[in-house]
Amino acid sequence: MSIAVDTRVSLGAEPRDHIACAAPAHTRAVAHVGHALSVPTRAAIVLALRHGSHCPADLAAELGVSRQSMSNHLSCLRGCGLVVAERRGRHMHYSLADPALAQALGAMLALTYALDPSCCDGDGCTC
Repeated sequence: MSIAVDTRVSLGAEPRDHIACAAPAHTRAVAHVGHALSVPTRAAIVLALRHGSHCPADLAAELGVSRQSMSNHLSCLRGCGLVVAERRGRHMHYSLADPALAQALGAMLALTYALDPSCCDGDGCTC
């Protein structure tokens, strides 16, 4: 699996120029995404959505949370730009905002497994 990496800041730069990657705007953006994923329910939502779109009621039932709680979590994820909503008939369906996010989540799962192999239960694990 490969993840696209923007190397414009670091190619041919002096070592000190690499600090430009930690510019306040970059730092805020990364912290914003990190905050969105720091709540286990929201992390579970984006992990579920990497396999395709779902309606909030199905996500709520599968993850064992109330519909109101699901609505609040999806609102946060939409506000962070991680998910998008599409109306299909009378129902909304949510999906990841960008296909690259599914790849990034896969890479995060691989890193998580490398750091803590006990995170996977083996049978039926989809990471």
